Amino acid sequence: MDVLLNEIDHAPRRVLALVSAACVALLAFGLYLQYGQGLEPCPMCIVQRYALIGVAVFAGLAASCRGNAWRVAWSLPALAMAGFGAFVAARQSWLQWYPPQVATCGRDFYGMIENYPISRAIPMIFRGSGDCTAVDWRFLGGSIANWSFVCFALIALVLAALLARAAAARRSVN
Repeated sequence: MDVLLNEIDHAPRRVLALVSAACVALLAFGLYLQYGQGLEPCPMCIVQRYALIGVAVFAGLAASCRGNAWRVAWSLPALAMAGFGAFVAARQSWLQWYPPQVATCGRDFYGMIENYPISRAIPMIFRGSGDCTAVDWRFLGGSIANWSFVCFALIALVLAALLARAAAARRSVN
């Protein structure tokens, strides 16, 4: 923990770049699970991907800034996106632990193409078609949603620590 805090104090741009790279790696792993392993993402998984993209973009922009004010300005939306992603992942985990009687997370791809015009089917494709309550993959006892929550929470903690250190440094200067 001391190493992380030391890195946040002395190289916040590197920490932000690592956060951005970690989000890209998580997105790549999600695409591997989808296309390499054949797991269909559900609508909540797609929303979590959008949150990861948001964190990656905002953290990357913050990492590219030399000024502390701009770095903080870009880190705040990254923190908000991480919090949103954690919320969605927590909600999906809860749905997996306590599944509702009727799951309504989306339609299958072929059903959309057969039943809807292409102008309506294409947006539906990006909403995902898997069941949000299904647990198709586990690692160390946790589902994808569980691990997604852990990753979002860790990212949010790192960003919050970075912002807290920046605020403390600003107060000490004034």
